[in-house]
Parts: sequence; structure tokens; C-alpha cells
Amino acid sequence: MTETKVPFVTLNDGHQMPAIGLGTYQIRGGAGVQQMLSAIYDGYRSLDTATNYMNEGAVGEAIRASGLPRADFFVTSKLPGMYHRYDDATMQIQETLYRLGLDYLDLYLIHWPLPKRDHYVEAWRAMIDAQKRGWIRSIGVSNFEPAHLDRVIKETGVTPAVNQIELHPYWVQSRMLKADAERGIVTEAWSPLGRGSKALQEPVIKQLAEKYHKNVGQIILRWHHQRGVVPIPKSRNLAHQRANLDIFDFSLTDDEVKQINALNKPDGRIDDQDPNTYEEFD
Repeated sequence: MTETKVPFVTLNDGHQMPAIGLGTYQIRGGAGVQQMLSAIYDGYRSLDTATNYMNEGAVGEAIRASGLPRADFFVTSKLPGMYHRYDDATMQIQETLYRLGLDYLDLYLIHWPLPKRDHYVEAWRAMIDAQKRGWIRSIGVSNFEPAHLDRVIKETGVTPAVNQIELHPYWVQSRMLKADAERGIVTEAWSPLGRGSKALQEPVIKQLAEKYHKNVGQIILRWHHQRGVVPIPKSRNLAHQRANLDIFDFSLTDDEVKQINALNKPDGRIDDQDPNTYEEFD
């Protein structure tokens, strides 16, 4: 077993997070524990889960079964929309820790802003207080637009450390990358390979894979890294997991990054989930 060493990104609160993580959506049960263990043995230390993924218990079990110290891991989970009220959010954070079997989370995110319900500032206040209690080290958001970011910052004085958003070659999110960077927020990418899209078949990406002797997924993940984005690719395939880590020994040129940026589509979202209107899992 050769473990890949992953570089770190420093957040605006001083904590560090690995520059790539393992998405665990749909990785569940005993098989999921084994798949996560294999990823850990290959060098993954950042594990991204959520209450809505219904696998926080499996993530915690994989961490324990690995035999590695808790401090070696960077564990992220997310607050579902039904718990945006202050007291509900506070209890849900505790429930997540109980399910994981951990004393603290490295990162906790509001999964979606749900502006129609308009309780995300209340949820953010609960997370700020949970951070003060030591339950969470870094707090952030997911799928937030600039207006949502500015509102939580203005009303609480606390800037999210991370904004996890849909980002892939068909939805390059240049506007959000700029908005996050202007606010000192690290951007994470969910579905970084464009789940269900044809991005992996794009000729320009195939040509770059041939040039650099990499696979198409590695080209896309390297593109994310060079844009300052932290990708969290999900894979149950052990070979794919291993390959997804192997992106730190080559660099794309600025022009090649721009060529991939040019694949952006106006309707590039995978499931048309607009954070301004999306109602989480309704």
C-alpha cells in the first residue's frame, strides 16, 4: 500500500483542510465502510458526509476501524433544511456527533440556504455557538449565493470558512469563485467530475489526458486544484478512488485551464438545482 500525500488549504479561521476529499454520498452500510477504509489506506483523510446521506454512522465506523488517530482526519457533515431553527440545529449537531461517534466535527455546513423558508441565519447562529462550545472547528455553508453569504456575514459578523457548491466543466462557476475569494471563503466542489454528464467524454479533456499520461478524471480534478477549488469526488470504485488522489505531480497550463473553462454551459447544472429556489429533498 502506497499512501498518497495530499497538500493542505488554509481556511480563514486558521484551520487547515486537505486539498481533496472523499465524497460519501450513496456510500453506506458495511460495504460502504470497506470502501471508505480502502480510501483511507490510500491516503484520503478528508471525508465528506451529511445527515441527508444517511451514512454518518458508516463514516464514523470507517474512521475507528482504520486505527488512525482522530486528529489525522478532517470530517465534514451538513445540516439538513428541516433543522434550520436554532434549537433544532443545535440538537442536530449533537445527533450528528453521536452518530459519527466523534467529539467534534472539523467542518459543518448548512446544506442548502432554502431562502423561501428564510431560517438560514438562525441556523448560522446555532453553528457559531456550537463552534464556541467546541463541537465544530470550522463552520461553513453549501450552495450559498453571494446574497446569502452577505446576509449571514452582516447579521452575525462571522464569515463562512467554506462554501461547497456544484462545480464541474459544464458549470464552472466563475462568478461564485470570485465571490467566495473576495470574502476569503474557500470553495469546495461537489460533483466535481460532472456526475451523469458527458464532461468526461469531451475531446479537449481526452487530449489533455493523453498529453499528461493521466485519465480524464485526473485532468478535471487537477483543473479544480489549479483554480483554487477543493474537489470532493465520490467513488465506490477502489481504483478510481486511488487515481483521483494522483493529481499533484503535474500541472496544466493557464491556457489549458481556460480551454476547460470554455466548456461551461448556460444550463450546465446537473439537476437544475438553483439555490435561490431549490427546496431540499421536498
